[in-house]
Amino acid sequence: MNYYSLNNKSHKVSFRQAVINGLAPDKGLYFPETITPLSKDFFENIENLSNEEIAFEAIKQFVGNDIPETVLKEIISETLCFDFPCVKVEENIYSLELFHGPTMAFKDVGARFMSRCLGYFNQNSEEKNTVLVATSGDTGGAVASGFLGVKNVDVVILYPSGKVSDIQERQLTTLGQNITALEVDGVFDDCQDMVKKAFLDEELKDKKLTSANSINIARWLPQMFYIFFTYKQLKKHNKPLIISCPSGNFGNICAGIMAKRLGLPIKHFVASTNANDTVPRFLEKGNYDPKPSISTISNAMDVGNPSNFIRIQELYNHDLNEFEKDFTSYSYNDKITSETIKSIYQNTNYIAEPHGAVGYLGLKNEMQKQQGCLGVFLETAHPIKFLDIVEPLLNLKLPIPKQIESVLNKEKIKTKISTYEELKTFLK
Repeated sequence: MNYYSLNNKSHKVSFRQAVINGLAPDKGLYFPETITPLSKDFFENIENLSNEEIAFEAIKQFVGNDIPETVLKEIISETLCFDFPCVKVEENIYSLELFHGPTMAFKDVGARFMSRCLGYFNQNSEEKNTVLVATSGDTGGAVASGFLGVKNVDVVILYPSGKVSDIQERQLTTLGQNITALEVDGVFDDCQDMVKKAFLDEELKDKKLTSANSINIARWLPQMFYIFFTYKQLKKHNKPLIISCPSGNFGNICAGIMAKRLGLPIKHFVASTNANDTVPRFLEKGNYDPKPSISTISNAMDVGNPSNFIRIQELYNHDLNEFEKDFTSYSYNDKITSETIKSIYQNTNYIAEPHGAVGYLGLKNEMQKQQGCLGVFLETAHPIKFLDIVEPLLNLKLPIPKQIESVLNKEKIKTKISTYEELKTFLK
């Protein structure tokens, strides 16, 4: 399998090189040269397959010969070491809970898969890679956990000062070993811009930089897995599925659309955003006009210029009419998000956190237009990660899961930076 740059289709690399590079030399995101749909038999019998078997069939064409099948199966097994339950919230609406992993966020899947791929590629090398990643919330903790102790990989995580929750910050600043946290005076887009600039800096080439954001194919593509698992769990209802993804950098929903390209029968996708409404505005006005990100209570979605949206456009050959048949996007402010967290709990006793509540809102909107469907919203993180928001809203005390207990009393170790030059000096 080869991957081309979305800025230059003549630039092609293998899966291995795309993972190691992260971003193409021309700033383009990598995209698979071919997408071959899976067999009808696979979908007809999917409920009889294990999650590991499903994931292997979904991903193997994209890895190609760069990782032997036996090793790839081991990587998948280590990645999927927790559950992905669809929990019924109300009639015809389910929550896909993606927070049962080590850092209690959906990004555990992509981070664990990528770290093990990179570990395999580095196993016989004494050269070091530096994973440089920007986080708006949960990416940092998932990457830190996934890459902790991986041979010949140093991890540097940039996060916006005061824009992540206390628990999110602890998950990326307390691990030590090969993990370093840089607290940036700015917003997430500033962090992401610094990372992209570093990739293209000739003076940093010897650092062998790569990214663990969803711009990296090994972080992005495994996010297909749990969309397949959703279909497996709900197939018995024999109803069309609408999937609503709380969307920031649009990696999750892009992976879902890739799953549909592979033949997964998802009727419709909803990109539910907070006040960072670049994509809803694009669909309304036809003009892609990214703006600086705005801080919200659903901070992992505070992205003004979502990187993966260009991949979604590529999946539809930049045909807006075809795109809109499968895809809608809605934006919600903090006030309605907070009200929705309360109403979900009052009506169903289900505890949603801000990102899941935004996903629920988008799903409800779309289901008013499309009758006779089952709806699924992605609950992308455990409510405990936003206890300062959820507890006062619901007037309750959340129990502390064991995954979070382990970081609560550790010292935060971080370095503050304000400019790209400070990042460059640190890396050099």
